[in-house]
Amino acid sequence: MASLVALRLPEFREAKFPLGRLLMTPAARDALTAADMKRGLFWHSQRYWGDVGEEDQEANERAILDGGRILSAYLAENGTRFWVITEADRSATSVLLADEY
Repeated sequence: MASLVALRLPEFREAKFPLGRLLMTPAARDALTAADMKRGLFWHSQRYWGDVGEEDQEANERAILDGGRILSAYLAENGTRFWVITEADRSATSVLLADEY
């Protein structure tokens, strides 16, 4: 996985699960606007999983209850596909481009 840098956006107090530390890859920082990242993090935190298949949606719902990685996928305003991933232990949530995983 690509290297990560801290993302300085406010924590979402109404998140449906802990996001932990917010991180992003340098490529995501270069390709996405702050609004793209903020929108993706907000949707992710509200359990709107974006453009993932039914199996991943079901896995996300199980992960909220039982632990496990949570994955969402979105399109930025410029058409760039990006992912938001919360670690199984809820220590961090990362924003990265789809081809970086």
